Amino acid sequence: MQKAQIFGWELLLDCYDCKDEVCGNLEHCYSYLDKLVYYIGMKQQEPPSVFRTNRKSFPDKTGLSGWVPLADSSIVIHTLSKKRFISIDVYSCKKFDPEKVVKFTKRYFTPKKIEKQFILRGKHYYKY
Repeated sequence: MQKAQIFGWELLLDCYDCKDEVCGNLEHCYSYLDKLVYYIGMKQQEPPSVFRTNRKSFPDKTGLSGWVPLADSSIVIHTLSKKRFISIDVYSCKKFDPEKVVKFTKRYFTPKKIEKQFILRGKHYYKY
């Protein structure tokens, strides 16, 4: 019997009640994206890009959005400062350890609660 092949792995993290000062800290979120890549054994295609949400257009969603393109896909982060909430999406066609991402994220943002979903992507990709 042939072993099933997976095209990609995706980890979704929702981080609640993070340290107040980190959700709006552009340098801190940039550093997170930059260092996480190497911590989980990935390679960047380009440096991270992080920007502030337009406060006038989206006053209820003040925070940051950012991403880093990987040779094998990407890592995306969104923060909502008022709620001290951070969502993170790590997607890669190279297998990675989701628990390493969780450990790294806890150290960087010290959330009081993390919800995680780990999804196998492209389960039938190699059949077509």
